[in-house]
This record gives sequence, C-alpha cells and structure tokens, in this order.
Amino acid sequence: MKIVTQRVACAEVKIDNKIHSQISNGLLILIGIEATDEKADADYLIQKTTGLRIFNDQHSKMNLTVNDVQGEILVVSQFTLHAKTKKGNRPSFIKAAKSESAIPLYNYFLMELNTHLLTEVKSGVFGADMKISLINDGPVTIIIDSKKKE
Repeated sequence: MKIVTQRVACAEVKIDNKIHSQISNGLLILIGIEATDEKADADYLIQKTTGLRIFNDQHSKMNLTVNDVQGEILVVSQFTLHAKTKKGNRPSFIKAAKSESAIPLYNYFLMELNTHLLTEVKSGVFGADMKISLINDGPVTIIIDSKKKE
C-alpha cells in the first residue's frame, strides 16, 4: 500500500462537476492499494500518517501532527500510484489490487483512520472519475510505502 500525503490549506473532490467532499487545513491522502496488501499495511500507514509532525508550531518548525492542529483529512483512492513504467510508454497497473479486494481494504483504511482523528475523515468515491483541487501548503508532500519502511 502506498500513500502520497500532502499538507493542504484546502482540498476538494468533485464528481460530475459537483463537490463531493472538501476540507480546509489538513491532509490530502492519495492511496494506492496493491494486490498483496493486507490490513496490517493499512494499520502501518494510519499510524505513520497520524503521527507525522508536518504542521508548523509557534516557531514555524514542522513539529505538530494533524490532530495537534485539529486538521482534517481527505482520502482519495488512486490505483495509478502503482504504475510501472519500465517497459514502453504505456504504464502497467498489474500490481494494483482489483476492486474486489481493494474496496474492502480502502473502507477499512477510512474506518480505522477515523478512529484516530479528532475530525471526521472525508473521502472520494472508489473507482469514480474525480477532479481533485488543492492548495498544497508549504509545499509539503510525503510518500509512504508500507512495503518499504524507510
């Protein structure tokens, strides 16, 4: 499982030209689920995400978590995070999980993440054609892969 976490001033998801979800200060998380991913991968990413000290304290030092600043989180599924581009110019998504296994894991991620936050987790719609708008704050963008614990 891989996530791209962006500290944002605001973010929104539109589906069919209508706002589906939006947040102000917080994190936009793009999540890609691999065929081999399990709940333990989600648990690891939740722990890392909620513990990330990437919000500024009173001294403008990145020292606070999303809960410390009462920030919001918007989660959007994105299977293209597992694109392989080694051969040719057309990406391969062979490692991305099929819907049958990805949707339950995506829902588990949302549910468990919700239990670790002071605010309600917002989300896109799995598999939908979504338009994402955001104002990246910093910019701060962190990539975390549950298979490469660096």
